Amino acid sequence: MVGSRETAVGETIADWYAAGHRELPWRHPDYPAWGILMSEFMLQQTPVARVIPRLAEWLQRWPSAADLAAVPPGEAVRAWDRLGYPRRALALHGAAVAIAERHGNRVPSEVDELLELPGVGPYTARAVAAFAYGVRTPVVDTNARRVLARAIGGQAEAGPPSTRRDLEAMQAILPVAPTRARLTNAGIMELGQTVCTARAPRCDVCPLARLCAWRVTGYPAYDGPAAVRQKRYEGSDRQVRGLILRELRASEVAVPIDALSGLWPDAVQLERAMTGLLRDGLVHGDAASGFTLPLH
Repeated sequence: MVGSRETAVGETIADWYAAGHRELPWRHPDYPAWGILMSEFMLQQTPVARVIPRLAEWLQRWPSAADLAAVPPGEAVRAWDRLGYPRRALALHGAAVAIAERHGNRVPSEVDELLELPGVGPYTARAVAAFAYGVRTPVVDTNARRVLARAIGGQAEAGPPSTRRDLEAMQAILPVAPTRARLTNAGIMELGQTVCTARAPRCDVCPLARLCAWRVTGYPAYDGPAAVRQKRYEGSDRQVRGLILRELRASEVAVPIDALSGLWPDAVQLERAMTGLLRDGLVHGDAASGFTLPLH
């Protein structure tokens, strides 16, 4: 049985979000499910400010899944440009093909069907179901995990993620009514992004101030297991992969190996990055014929 604290937290977040929040395109009530799915792919580890203009470009160019499915996957990688983690572009193209071929060009509304799409994991499936179709299902991102850890768990940090534990914690605060649950799902992420931030939480303006277990107990320091930190970008294989893809995006024809060899001083690392790109399907070709973005 859900405790009074969980119920109060969920309802308070819903009220706070309903009273006002940032105006983001995908939060508009008439925003298409296809646009919401694209936004979720783009927002993974990418700032909102960079996603908004790129998402608008994609929706104008490919207003439906079938439109994206009709072009080579390399066009998706090219249009992805500098959003980061270009494998997401390939996965989104694969999802578009599946939607066009298996779902009549309509983004499915059921979590289980969404999970069958390429590149769609538990978070994205639930986010699309909740925000595009109003399904009452828990949606948990990094910001939501932090708010739950503090308000309910009394911990300064959420620690390493656990899909089962995190979904159960979010489920416990969801209001019964689907419309209210949608507000709570969106609101907890907004609260974590704008108020209950990782480094400088603004407890003086937080709607959960009187309910927050972490605040009530005097803000105890976190003493649990550390979360995995992202590796530095500078000098990493990710940076080298990005340099190679940038070169290929700028060319409509195969790029010879000689043109790529001068992109990075460490030849071993450059070869390792290229091997990874070929393995991931982000690059096609060989040293004899040159390299391109994926064509099929």
